Order: sequence, then C-alpha cells, then structure tokens
Amino acid sequence: MEKTKQRKLSIVFESDIEDSPQAAEKTKENQSGASSKGHIWEFIALATIPLVLVLGNSMLVPILPDMEEKLGISKFQSSLIISLFSVTAGLVIPVAGYLSDRFGRKAIIIPSLIVYGAAGVLAGFGAIWNSYTVIIIARAIQGLGAAGTAPIAMALAGDLYSGGMESKALGLTEASNGTGKVVSPILGSLLALIVWYAAFFAFPVFCLLSLLATIFMLKEPKKKQEAPALKPYLQKVGATLKKKGRWLITSFFTGAMALFVLFGVLFYLSQILEKPPFNIDGVKKGLVLAIPLLGMVVTSYTTGALIKKNGTAMRWVINIGLVLMTISLALCIWFNKQNLYLFIGLLTASSIGTGLLLPCLNTMITGSVEKQERGMITSIYSSLRFLGVAFGPPLFSWLMDISDQMVFITVSSLAFVAFALTFFLIKPAGQIG
Repeated sequence: MEKTKQRKLSIVFESDIEDSPQAAEKTKENQSGASSKGHIWEFIALATIPLVLVLGNSMLVPILPDMEEKLGISKFQSSLIISLFSVTAGLVIPVAGYLSDRFGRKAIIIPSLIVYGAAGVLAGFGAIWNSYTVIIIARAIQGLGAAGTAPIAMALAGDLYSGGMESKALGLTEASNGTGKVVSPILGSLLALIVWYAAFFAFPVFCLLSLLATIFMLKEPKKKQEAPALKPYLQKVGATLKKKGRWLITSFFTGAMALFVLFGVLFYLSQILEKPPFNIDGVKKGLVLAIPLLGMVVTSYTTGALIKKNGTAMRWVINIGLVLMTISLALCIWFNKQNLYLFIGLLTASSIGTGLLLPCLNTMITGSVEKQERGMITSIYSSLRFLGVAFGPPLFSWLMDISDQMVFITVSSLAFVAFALTFFLIKPAGQIG
C-alpha cells in the first residue's frame, strides 16, 4: 500500500489524498516523451521568463547608491525603485493567475512581456530627464507586466509536466531565477560603466528574446475544459485553501520570508560595500553581490533535479534549509563587518538554505492542486513572494538606521519562526512529528 502511495503523481499530505485521472494521463504522456529533445527547448524557453523577471529588480541593486547621488534622493526613496515594482506585481498577480486559468498561460505571458519591456524604455527616459517621478511610474507599470511572467510560467510548467519532470522543470525555473540574481549585479555594474541608467534600456532586449522563445518554443497543452466564471472559481479556490490551508499558508509564508531576506540582504550589501572598512565599488561590488546568489542557484537546480515527488524528502530538505538560514543569519549578528570573507561565507550559507527550500515549495504547491485552480494558487504564492521582495529593501533601510545587529536579529528570528511552522504544519502522509 505504501509503495502505491509513493507512485502517485501529486504530493500527498495528511487529509489531502486525491486520485487524479488527468494526472495519470499526463504521466503516461511524459513517460513516453521524457527523453525527447523537445524538452530541452521547452526548458530553455520556460527558463527565460523568470530570468527576465529577476533582471527587472536585481540588475538595479548595484546602481541604487549612484541613483541616490545623481537624482538627489534618499536611501529610502531608492529602495522604492525595487519595492514599488514588487508591490504592484504582488497585487496584480492573482488577477493574472485567474486570467491564465480562464484564457491560457501564453495568452497572459506574451502581452505581459511586451508591457514589461516597454516600461523599461520609459524608465530609461525618466533617468535621462532626471525625473524620479517618471522612473517610479515606469517601475509601477513594469510591475503590472511582471505579474504575468514568472508566476504564470510556474503554472505552465505544472501543465506541461508531472512527476520527476515537473520537479526538474520547477527546479530549473527557480535556478533560472537565481541565475538572473547572480548575473544581474555583475551585468548592472558593467552597464553602469556606460551610464548609470543603462540597465533600464537593457530590459527591452531581454524581454524580446524571452518573447520570441515563448511564442516559438513553448506549445501550451490544450485545455480540456473552460475555467468557471469568477464567483464559482473563487469558491473552488477557497475550498482548496480551506482544505489544505494549514500547509499551503505555511508554505506561502516561508517562500515570502526567503525572498524578503534575500533582497533585503542584497540591498544591505549594496549599501555597505562602498563604505569603510570595505570600500568596494563598481564591477568588483557586483561580483561580491553575486557570490551568495551563486550558492543559491547551484543548490536550487540540484535540489529540483533530485527531490522529484518525494514528499517526505521535501519536508526534510525544507527544514534543513531553514535551520541553515537561521544559524548563518544569527552568526551575522556578531560577524557582519569584522571579516569580509567570513561575512560573505555566512550569507552564502543562508542562500544555500534558500536554494534548498524554494524548489521544494514550488513543487509542493503546483503539484498538490488541480489544474483548474493551479494558476490562482501559484499566483497567490508568487504574489506573497513579490511582497516579500517589496518589503525587504525599505525595512532593511529602516533597520540599518537602528543598527546592523538589529538587521540580523530580525531576519534570523523570522527564519526560526518559519522553521517552527514548517516543522509542525507541513507533514506528508505517514510522517510523524
């Protein structure tokens, strides 16, 4: 009986056992085509979407101090360049998720990429005109476009694959997201050598490449039935959250916390590296910012490839990741400015913990809901992740004004709370404790 349960497609949680004929059919299709070369191109096309999304924020992190100087704005105002983008995206993502369930994933992704790229041009001209207001407006518009990119790509990966293929695809999208975070500080620093606002004009180029890959390399599965009208749709989503809310809400919180810490730490590093005792600027600063993110990327891809659909293994991997985050961030309370190598090593350890938990959360959330509600559920999750990103820079800015120790007391405490909630509330069937 236990072996039969392990072979089921979706991750089975206590009181969540479901049989899905659609999932079984999808598995057969994937098994017959798992070795097809076509999957490689699909993976590449899927990976470009979160890659473009993350460039929209991370590429700007190294130039925030330059922006403060050139535009005459405060540290808090520069943090809003990241936060407003993420808040707008976070609020709109659930709407994009519903529309993708009703009209199709590509029907949302394609226009979203167009809006995202066009707003990048507007932000660039705002910088040329020395207008902080225009930049902020453009960033809000970019957030609207961002809402229909990576979150919908996650749902599309769940539509295209199942079982081990699905977890591998989701691990790849998370690794692509992380790769963008690794490359973007370096790329942003390099582009700043031309002019500080060059990064804004780079967005449309990346958006165009992703747009072409999405149009020509991704074939969306045909919908077997139309999504219901809004009211019954929301009722069905509500029923899913009521039934599985204990572990779903815990997963949402944990994912949001991880992104809050990640972007907050990036903002913190970008601010302190240019000051004594480090005095690191330009491309060298971009390389230092990329080190912790590289640890996350490698870990995300490896985790996604190995966990497959083993719910018990996922639980342990998530817990290990959160323990690693808690310990490494707590040690930063005492070692945040004493030794650069030790400090970056601790932040890299925290990022490795993030890389362990995010692919597991992605697979759990996408694999445990029916296709008809998948867009909304993954969008709620992505929305909260975006809000985590949004609050990271301004809250870190405020905490930095208190003390560096307060920064890491706060984030290590959050990681510990997430660990406690995960340990007690996310339990695969048959797992005790």
